[in-house]
Amino acid sequence: MLFEVWAPDAGRVALQWAGDRSAEPAVPLARDTGRAGWWRTEAPARHGDRYAFRIDGGPPRPDPRAARLPDGPGGPGAVVEHGRFAWRHPWPGRPLPGAVLYELHIGTFTPEGTFDAAAARLGHLADLGITHVSLMPVCPFPGTHGWGYDGIAPWAVHEPYGGPDGLKRFVDAAHGHGLGIVLDVVHNHLGPSGNHLPEFGPYFTDTHHTPWGTAVNLDAPGSDEVRRYLVGSALGWLRDYRADGLRLDAVHALHDGRARHFLAELSAAVDALAGHLRRPLFLVAESDLNDPRTTAPRTGGGHGLHAQWNDDFHHALHTALTGESHGYYADFARAPLAALAKTLTGGFFHDGGYSSFRGRAHGAPLDLRATPPYRLLGYAQTHDQIGNRALGDRLTARLSPGLLACGAALVACAPFTPMLFMGEEWGARTPWQYFTDHTDPELAEAVRAGRRREFAAQEGSAPANGGRPAADWPDPQDPATRDRCVLDWTEPATEPHASLLAWYRTLLALRRDRPALTDPDPARTRVTYDEEGRWLLLRRGPLGLAVNLAARGTAAVPVAGAARRAAARTPAFRALAGWPEPLLPDEGGVLRLAAGSVAVVESEEAEWEE
Repeated sequence: MLFEVWAPDAGRVALQWAGDRSAEPAVPLARDTGRAGWWRTEAPARHGDRYAFRIDGGPPRPDPRAARLPDGPGGPGAVVEHGRFAWRHPWPGRPLPGAVLYELHIGTFTPEGTFDAAAARLGHLADLGITHVSLMPVCPFPGTHGWGYDGIAPWAVHEPYGGPDGLKRFVDAAHGHGLGIVLDVVHNHLGPSGNHLPEFGPYFTDTHHTPWGTAVNLDAPGSDEVRRYLVGSALGWLRDYRADGLRLDAVHALHDGRARHFLAELSAAVDALAGHLRRPLFLVAESDLNDPRTTAPRTGGGHGLHAQWNDDFHHALHTALTGESHGYYADFARAPLAALAKTLTGGFFHDGGYSSFRGRAHGAPLDLRATPPYRLLGYAQTHDQIGNRALGDRLTARLSPGLLACGAALVACAPFTPMLFMGEEWGARTPWQYFTDHTDPELAEAVRAGRRREFAAQEGSAPANGGRPAADWPDPQDPATRDRCVLDWTEPATEPHASLLAWYRTLLALRRDRPALTDPDPARTRVTYDEEGRWLLLRRGPLGLAVNLAARGTAAVPVAGAARRAAARTPAFRALAGWPEPLLPDEGGVLRLAAGSVAVVESEEAEWEE
């Protein structure tokens, strides 16, 4: 078997056996004459054998490309022969257009917190109408429980979740239910605990800095191999684990001053792999830049990613539903329905105008004819937007079932690709709080203190903290914090959760069955609203979604258009869905909605006239 490692500054490198073979002598590696900085050797090995590398006689360190770290971060790697796994379900792939994503955290989706336990619940997602499961990071991180964004080994799988074979069993089971898999990967930083990459080479650079410390080296000397390291990791998830897409964490923190951005290099490699495998593959960016270049074609100077999260839609929807106005919600809270209407028809709210939160202009206009709306993900809740609140409180903690139903309908009927956060579909009351399991006491205390500072800066005086003092905020290192976040699977059988779950199923069935709801033409999405009356009407071709977000009172929502009402030519409508019940417009073409209610109707004509 070939063992190789990039260690450009090393004087000598040795392969050190571990585990059952720890008594065997080390095997020296020779310089690779064809690749500068690389070392290689051939040695007999089999699946599961444990090994490490020693640089210049130093302590054994895990292979940066190890696919398995059975003892966790910092421990020896183990040989993984991917071809040994027996896949049961052939998989042609599932593309992004028409998708509905479901963000899931393996460690809290079930009490067991494993791939196998989560796989047993996949039938629930298929019945719900989900098309892709979007897994939060699964690379190794310290301890047992954590969000996963402190991973240290981009080629390996967290052992407590089930390791490489556990992930493959989960993916295979998902494919058996017709579900695609999206993996959340972190290229902008690596966690500090157990991270020995700097001993091998210049994986990091002081040229740039991120909120998490020294930046990954994408443009300084040695960055060619670092970029290959990250691209190789990404392709491995898609090839060896049969994932359908990757969610790229915080791409705005990928500091790269080279002429060809790392993201363009990555997207080109993924597109090439899709052609080789003959199945669709896609990349979804999390970006704070509101930059159309993120998804613009590479031929036009863009990065060529296939989609990006749309936080502007979330922020507008959140302020419209909750009335919150602190932090980054301030820009949206001035006129939340206008902000919501702007995102529904234009994609970005911040498209070059002034942002009071940032104290400067932000973003650029997005041409939805060149970048169809489905290439933006729309959502009411995510792990970030819930977990970065001091109490990790979901919308369920603040909204009535009616307003939750309104939010669900706006996400499902928007022109974007919808995404739900686990448990949202039944209005889960379990919080989603920030939790860690650092084994280093100093690091644990630093994370604890840092998180409290962040909470205080973001919402210390906001209603979102529940009026509780900072001393009562959850301790990330307390095991009880993670335990509170585990979904309660008895809830869906009780009210109001059962009714809300049925509502989500209805909405996702509509999205699947009504072509207008997946129509990529932005010209066929129109919005009217009344800021004071707190109602909004979203039209997608012949379909109309009307919501009344007011706390009290009935909203009169004109769905037929003034010209038609004046001419007494109100078109006929079908009631498709509604909360608490389906409704039809009256003879004057007006929908009369109670507070916290929603109606989805369909015109018998192809389009509605204004």
